Amino acid sequence: MKIGVPVEHATGERRVALIAADVTRLAKRGVTVVVEQGAGARADVPDERYAEGGAEIAGEAEAWSADLVAVVGPPSPEQVARMRPGATIAGFLAPLSDTELTRALAEAKVTAFAMESVPRISRAQTMDALSSQATVAGYRAALIGAELLPRFYPMFTTAAGTVPPARVLVLGVGVAGLQALATAKRLGAATTGYDVRPEVADQVRSVGAKWLSLGIEAAGEGGYARALTDEEREEQQRALTKETTSFDVVITTAQVPGRAAPRLVTAEAVEGMRPGSVVVDLAGESGGNCELTEPGQTVVRRGVTIASPLNLPATLPEHASQLYSRNLYSLLELLVDKEAELAPDFDDEIVAKSCLTRGGDILAGPLRPVGGG
Repeated sequence: MKIGVPVEHATGERRVALIAADVTRLAKRGVTVVVEQGAGARADVPDERYAEGGAEIAGEAEAWSADLVAVVGPPSPEQVARMRPGATIAGFLAPLSDTELTRALAEAKVTAFAMESVPRISRAQTMDALSSQATVAGYRAALIGAELLPRFYPMFTTAAGTVPPARVLVLGVGVAGLQALATAKRLGAATTGYDVRPEVADQVRSVGAKWLSLGIEAAGEGGYARALTDEEREEQQRALTKETTSFDVVITTAQVPGRAAPRLVTAEAVEGMRPGSVVVDLAGESGGNCELTEPGQTVVRRGVTIASPLNLPATLPEHASQLYSRNLYSLLELLVDKEAELAPDFDDEIVAKSCLTRGGDILAGPLRPVGGG
């Protein structure tokens, strides 16, 4: 079989689906990997390194006509049309939001595996691309806060006096939130974390941060928070508005799969923050956690800088690609048998739950037929 690795064309995307080291591992298993010329250049993986690892360097058409196409971000319907019927694709495919892509994959009779849909079970930890990329995003978010804040993160004691540490609040303590807390703490800030899932309080404390309790709990399935009721949301916003104003940097990461991001930082909260304070909103792609967020932009509102960077993992393409490639390789181990043939076992929980389309059928997402398999 052949695995194709095309160039990623989304605006600002610098990652690559497979790095040279994992191409070598696939080659040793008898799998041919076709890498589109320049696919890894923006992640500092030149074509020469792929060739040394056993890959074939080819054009765009050859990469998209492979038995399995490995991507990072969702392809366009035009790119899907270049795939042959019966081929397979694996990558981030936005199964809950990009219905146009899902429909195109089904119509092209492409078998699609969405990295977002890999179940969060122990056996699938090495395939958890959402977590690996969230680690990168959380790290970068803490650095962005430090860069935009016109004050120090750490405490300084000098002959000219003592400068207190910046106070950093992280709202939404999943993988990205924990990494943001850990990074801000390493930079010397006084850190606090909040989440509607009370079970993460110990994780917050484990990275040296304080736990902010508002008395509202909304634990959901799969490690995510459930959507709050209207009454819970109003109570949460009142409490958060009061608490938020005392922090120098607020980093928000709260998202509910398939829904608009919950609003956590109100315009009133921003107005109450000290001039020069910073909000870093990681939920911009689903609408933002801050009422004044402009997705993809950095703006100043009422003296507070509000940054909403999109696709932060792509800003650290070398390590983000390394982590993602290992996630994808681990999934490929389930899809490719010992004879180097594409033979996914659909009785396997990971394979079944991550499959979005197969043989023209839509198996997951909002377009899945009611009662479908």
